[in-house]
Amino acid sequence: MEAPLPELSVLLVDDHQLVLEGVRSLLQLDTGLRVVATATSGPDALEKLRAHPAIDVALVDLHMPLMAGAELIGHIRRQFPRVWVIALSMDYDLASVQEVLAAGGTGYLLKNLLGPELTTAIRRVAAGNTSFSPEVASLLLNQLPRPGQPATSPAAHLTPREIEILHFIAREESNLRIADLLHISERTVETHRKNILTKTGCKSMVGLVQYALRQKLITL
Repeated sequence: MEAPLPELSVLLVDDHQLVLEGVRSLLQLDTGLRVVATATSGPDALEKLRAHPAIDVALVDLHMPLMAGAELIGHIRRQFPRVWVIALSMDYDLASVQEVLAAGGTGYLLKNLLGPELTTAIRRVAAGNTSFSPEVASLLLNQLPRPGQPATSPAAHLTPREIEILHFIAREESNLRIADLLHISERTVETHRKNILTKTGCKSMVGLVQYALRQKLITL
């Protein structure tokens, strides 16, 4: 019998009340997720986080008055480092995605996603992973060096195979799935993952994405 998933506390931030109520309704379908507060602006969100120190994940709209979403994400990550942040938006472009990740966001989701996709994304991010809508993941993936193409930064020293593995990591593929696609063992995939993290000095897949931005493995 599988152990129950831990309950996660969520903060919703959006300047449209209708959106807040819609997202809240979606999350209420998952008994393991609890919306403990909502906010309609950046300053309001920071106040709610001070009032609810047990919040695990914040869902932040990018287009708000008083304080832009990416700016708010930066404030949250500096003031409340244990809180994971996912950006929510109606649209996306590489500059916006890059700004969110550089600010410390660990996900970028479009508002057209379905309820189960949103709850899965929240759990992925709370576990220390990244989560992107397919369109956003494809955008990032297209900016990575192609397998066999050297990275633009010499700092990484990634081999062609490691770059290939990095592409699959960007697609959020499991070790087993990567092993099947590349016809190698799952243990070999895990070794490559560890080598990539070691070479880049990253401690997690989230850190790897942010490293790729800083070192221009993902560029404008």
